[in-house]
Amino acid sequence: MKVLRLVSVSYWLHLKMLATSAFEGVFQVIWPLFFATTAFLVFRQSHDPHALVYAGLGSAVMGIWSVIATTASGLLQRERWHGTLELLVASPTPFALVLVPMTAAMASLGVYSLVATLLWGWLLFGITVPVAHPVVFVLAIVVSIFAIALIGFLLSVTVVRYRTAWALGNLLEYPGWLVCGFLVPITLFPHWVGWIAYALPPTWGMAAIRSAASGGSPWGQIVMCLVLGLAYGAAGALVSESVLRSARRNATLALT
Repeated sequence: MKVLRLVSVSYWLHLKMLATSAFEGVFQVIWPLFFATTAFLVFRQSHDPHALVYAGLGSAVMGIWSVIATTASGLLQRERWHGTLELLVASPTPFALVLVPMTAAMASLGVYSLVATLLWGWLLFGITVPVAHPVVFVLAIVVSIFAIALIGFLLSVTVVRYRTAWALGNLLEYPGWLVCGFLVPITLFPHWVGWIAYALPPTWGMAAIRSAASGGSPWGQIVMCLVLGLAYGAAGALVSESVLRSARRNATLALT
């Protein structure tokens, strides 16, 4: 119960901080709509309503990935700049439980991107996304957000030793769109790309969301997304402990 309270309070605190940030607010409002509009204009040239629905769902989930790739990568760097990283590390709470609520709050803001993108496509482009199984559709979204948050957790602790960690996150944003099949089917890529795609939870989450919307059976995809997400979370916990030991040994925790 103590762990549950810690995670929930920390999650709510960081969610409020992100929601009141001017930078994050502009980033969340404009960025997803800009790329969604670009995707809709491109796919509209096919004059295929199914292609527009494909682009609508892909653009909606794409916003969640963008938030994690660009923001979570610089999470610990910002704590270091603010002078609070030492306090987080020195707290008796396991460091992983400190970071996971932060990345979960970031991923949750992506829900706005998802809803806003779908509404934007409906109002401006007349794209209506039919949802055959609403409950399973929502479940697939929740699991996808959870898995992407755990990827953000691993990313945040992996790149913390780099001064330009945010740039590495930006570098991963666009390949993630392509490899995970948000806007381009994975079958169009070389065979070896598929091995990378199926090792990433967003690939399965995106497939589950599309399957739930079209009336298919997404349960296997939801389970794969959840299992892979938990695997990335476990890897992040191991990496975080290794990074902390190295930082203590080399006195580089406050390196700026």
